[in-house]
Amino acid sequence: MTSTDPVPRAPQPPAHAPAHAHDRSPGHAHGHAHGHSHAHAHGPAAPVSTHLRKVIAAVLIPFAVAVVTGLVVLWPGGAPPHQHSGVGLDQQTRAGRVVSVQRADCAALGAQPAAPPPSGPGQNGQNAPVQGPCEKTTVEVASGPDQGRTFTEIVQPSASRHYTTGQKVVLAYAPKAPENLRYSVMDVDRKLPMGLLAGVFALAVVAIGRLRGVFALVALVLSFGLLTMFILPAILQGSDPLLVAVIGGSAIMLMALYMCHGLNARTSVAVLGTLSSLMVIGLLGSLFIGWAHLTGDTDDQTGLVHTLYPHIEIRGLLLAGIIIGSLGVLDDVTVTQTSAVWELKEADPSASWRKLYGSAMRIGRDHIASVVNTLVMAYAGASLPLLLLFSIADSGVSTVATSEVVAEEIVRTLVGSIGLVLSVPVTTALAALVVSADRHTVSTGRHPGARGRARARGGRRRRAG
Repeated sequence: MTSTDPVPRAPQPPAHAPAHAHDRSPGHAHGHAHGHSHAHAHGPAAPVSTHLRKVIAAVLIPFAVAVVTGLVVLWPGGAPPHQHSGVGLDQQTRAGRVVSVQRADCAALGAQPAAPPPSGPGQNGQNAPVQGPCEKTTVEVASGPDQGRTFTEIVQPSASRHYTTGQKVVLAYAPKAPENLRYSVMDVDRKLPMGLLAGVFALAVVAIGRLRGVFALVALVLSFGLLTMFILPAILQGSDPLLVAVIGGSAIMLMALYMCHGLNARTSVAVLGTLSSLMVIGLLGSLFIGWAHLTGDTDDQTGLVHTLYPHIEIRGLLLAGIIIGSLGVLDDVTVTQTSAVWELKEADPSASWRKLYGSAMRIGRDHIASVVNTLVMAYAGASLPLLLLFSIADSGVSTVATSEVVAEEIVRTLVGSIGLVLSVPVTTALAALVVSADRHTVSTGRHPGARGRARARGGRRRRAG
């Protein structure tokens, strides 16, 4: 009799002996092993005890209710209308198509010389003559009331973008401008390559991830919908950007994690770890943005938004961007750590909390090193032109690093990285506590299935009696 077998009130050898004989039968052993292995190795995460379910629910249900309440209260109902300024991206657009491209001498086409480069040694700051043939591009308006109308644009040899016959373009439309200046080429139409790339991405996710990949794509669509239908319009309506980012980011986190990984204790622990790390990122971001006197108004896009909507708090917008930008990487770290703890427990059911935590932290340290490097390189890659400009400047490294445009990216990177680093021990500790407490409630014997077999034997004895 194992230590987990129920203590009978009176000796019952006849009932006990058949039970042990049945336990040792090959059929029963195979059935038990098959059911146990598939329930944990190939099926959903093992359910936790009733007590742990209540504890997790006591934390997450009020949080989810608060998030839903925030969505309802702050739901904007769409972006506020405004008059287009005609500056940058804030322009009316029309579809267009390149009809023909003809090469000709720039002087004959009346092309103006390029803007003079900054004066330097051996330069007098005068306009440099146009070198090489220019391109006379005829463009047709393909949408709107002026559909079918054509206009020409002169593309100089030094231009970064050249056009081909039949190419689709995006036109900027200025209704108040003179008739011959109402249309200009703003950008090229990239719908086909972008759509094809999105299709290849979706196909790869579904082919490899199968049903879970489908859920991941659905969660991605819902997350993007929440971003465009709630977070952005709510900020434009004048709501606090930090509050909107916290509520919207939390809703995205709950949808993405539970839809992709299931409604179970493993996912709930990842949610708790992500939530705690987001709180740290919010506090650190708010502290250092204020301490470093960062305004968040460091590029043309932010300046245009502030001009169109002066009531938007740009500093809060910067902090909101840090939180949302860190959310995706945080999900990856917390889910990975939680899964590592669960799998370690499955591999060694007798492992203590301390052993589980130590083993999972060794995995987590490798994860920290790779994720932090990835995060830093991602920010560096996005800011590469800016870094190139500073590398050729005469300022020292400290001057460049503490300038607002660079300091903003440094604060963004370091605050997000600190949250990622702290998420590993926090999530690992929570997962180890939950899985250890759960296993102790399910099994206190030397074999993880002992109590289940004891209950089965008890049930057979009761039925026999």
